[in-house]
Amino acid sequence: MWLIDQWAEQRILEAQNKGELDNLPGTGQKLVLDDDTHVPLDLRAGYRLLKNSGFLPPELLQRKEAVKLSELLQSLKPEQPEYAALKKQLLLLEMKLRQAGINTDFLRTSYGLSIEKKLAKE
Repeated sequence: MWLIDQWAEQRILEAQNKGELDNLPGTGQKLVLDDDTHVPLDLRAGYRLLKNSGFLPPELLQRKEAVKLSELLQSLKPEQPEYAALKKQLLLLEMKLRQAGINTDFLRTSYGLSIEKKLAKE
């Protein structure tokens, strides 16, 4: 064990003996861990730091934006003037996400696809 590990372990034991770690928020509750199995091992610590600081990788920011655009498009009618521009913007984002290797099925639910087919027939 490294010297710093021994020192940290000693400090934790001292705090436990003094009762400083009793009654902390979340005591006795299940620990919720993020699923980061898709992130390479050497990048996990960096991604976790960025995530905890409120930053996301560009692909996830684009995914978030695509979801917002999709929701906005669902609230608009195809005849409205801003619909076409937003649809183009969503298609561009979808292409970028696919190029980054991200599945874009989240933009198309089975219900949404059936509505699109119905509207296309009319």
